Amino acid sequence: MILLRREMGDALRECRVGQGRTLRDISSAASVSLGYLSEIERGEKEASSELLAAVCGALALPMSELLERVAQRAARAETACAPVALPVPQNLTVQASAA
Repeated sequence: MILLRREMGDALRECRVGQGRTLRDISSAASVSLGYLSEIERGEKEASSELLAAVCGALALPMSELLERVAQRAARAETACAPVALPVPQNLTVQASAA
């Protein structure tokens, strides 16, 4: 199952780490507690839109770009979790209908 809070947290962490910044730096700049930001990055807490706006501001990341990243991550996860269709030999379908 895809959890948006996990995809959101992973996307935020990737951005932060990509900028070479610490949780402490971002939490201070966004006025969010360090522990709460850590829980968001780990996908344990759902972030409000206001909190996301503050974190995105601290990361100089447009929220629309964050949401695009989350959508891409969710699409990849959906593809990875999609059921695999197994080929059914033609002779099996004929036998089943003849019975």
